[in-house]
Amino acid sequence: MKINGGIILTLYVWILLIHILAAVVGLGSTFALPVIMKRPKTVSQAKFAFELSGGIEKFAKIGSITLLVTGLILGALNPSLFKEIWYITSIVIYIAVQPIIAGILPKKMAAQTKILEEHNGEELPESYHAISKEMAPFNGILHLSVVVLILLMTIKPF
Repeated sequence: MKINGGIILTLYVWILLIHILAAVVGLGSTFALPVIMKRPKTVSQAKFAFELSGGIEKFAKIGSITLLVTGLILGALNPSLFKEIWYITSIVIYIAVQPIIAGILPKKMAAQTKILEEHNGEELPESYHAISKEMAPFNGILHLSVVVLILLMTIKPF
């Protein structure tokens, strides 16, 4: 594939490499967070899990933003991508899950943190578990969207 000579091809390949690395970092973190948050059995463990997830969440945010930016740059370098259904669908899915990633889940996690701060004792309160159950469908949507995004970007079915 030669786009406007070798210089753009080299830039395109580097951007693509960054895009792939961002997918591994950002999308991989999406799978790690719910697993970590399901493990705690005590209040102390849950507090530690929140600290740990905060670090992982930074990777998820940086990777996710980098994924979007590099994806759009790849489209700018190769405008024919904007005519590809797989590319457009990927962008739509990415945008569609942002309310879950940036709004719903952080609010629910903040509510869980508040519950832990106000709770006395080591046994996790039922209200903490109730919020975890509320979060499960949203995490399922995110996981499904990640799998679909990876399939679209690798297989390019249409």
